[in-house]
Amino acid sequence: MPNHLTQGRLTLTPEIADALAGNRPVVALESTVISHGMPYPKNLETARALEAEVRGAGAVPATIAVMDGRIRVGLDDDALERLASAGPAAWKLSRRDLPVALAVGALGATTVAATMIAARMAGIAVFATGGIGGVHRGAEHSFDVSADLDELARTSVCVVCAGAKSILDLPKTLEVLETRGVPVLGFGTGEFPAFYSRRSGLPVSHRCDNVTEVANILRTKWELGLEGGVLLANPIPLADELDADAMEDAIGRALADADAKGIKGKDVTPHLLAALERLTGGRSLTANMALIRDNARVAAGVAAAYAALEKPNG
Repeated sequence: MPNHLTQGRLTLTPEIADALAGNRPVVALESTVISHGMPYPKNLETARALEAEVRGAGAVPATIAVMDGRIRVGLDDDALERLASAGPAAWKLSRRDLPVALAVGALGATTVAATMIAARMAGIAVFATGGIGGVHRGAEHSFDVSADLDELARTSVCVVCAGAKSILDLPKTLEVLETRGVPVLGFGTGEFPAFYSRRSGLPVSHRCDNVTEVANILRTKWELGLEGGVLLANPIPLADELDADAMEDAIGRALADADAKGIKGKDVTPHLLAALERLTGGRSLTANMALIRDNARVAAGVAAAYAALEKPNG
C-alpha cells in the first residue's frame, strides 16, 4: 500500500486499495499499449478486453497512467477513453520522464519501466504486458538500450510478457538481463519466445510449467533480499503465431524505413509497430492483441498463486 513517501502522488481506486489490503490478487497493466501501441478505437477495445481478461481469471486489473499530476493506479472508463483518444499525444513515460510529467501535470502513458515503478509503489507484485524493451539492433553503434532492462534489475515486480519485442536484438537483450541478474523464466517452454513467434532458439534460465512454481520463485527471491524483477516469458498462443521468416523480412524493411527517416530513441518502437501492421496487412496487430490478452490471463494466475503464498496460512 502507498505511504507518505509517495508525497500524495499515487492514487488507487477503492477496488484496488481494498484488494491489496485484503491480500487479493491484483495485476498491473501498462498504458503505452493504449496510447502508442494501437490506433483508436482499437486501443480502447483492447484496454477493456485486457481488464476483462484479468477479471475473468480471478484478479483485479490495475491499468496505470499519469493524469493531472498523479500516478493513477486503476482507470475508470472515462479515463481509459481520455487516454485512448489522446493516442500518441500523451507522453510516453519511462523512469526519466515520470517526475517531469507529474510536476507539469501532463497526460502520460507508462512504459514497462514506469509501470513497474508505480506497481511497486502500490504494492502490486505482478504486471502483464506485451513485450519488454531491450537492446536495439545496431546498439553497438547507437547505444540504444531500453530502460526496461535496468528497471527489471532494480524493481521487484514479476513481468509477464511474450518475450522482448522481435524488432530488438534478442541475444544481446538476454545477455544484458543475465548480467543484471534478472531470472528469465519460460512459462511452459525452455526457449525464449520471440514475440510474434513461439521460438527464438535462445534458452531461458529456467522452465516453469505452473503458476505455483512461479509464485514460489518470486517469494524465494524477494525473501532472500534479492531486489529486482523476474521476467516470465509466455509464448504467443499457437493459433496466433506468425511465420518467423516472413516477420523477420517485414522487420528488416520497417527498420530500414525508420533509419531512412531518421527516427530515433523512444519514437522507434511505435513507428516500427505501425510499419509492421501496414506490411503484414494487420496480422501483426491481431497477433499483438492475442498475446497480450494471454499474458494478462497468465499474470492473473501468477498473482493469485503469489497472494495465496502470502496469506498467513499460505
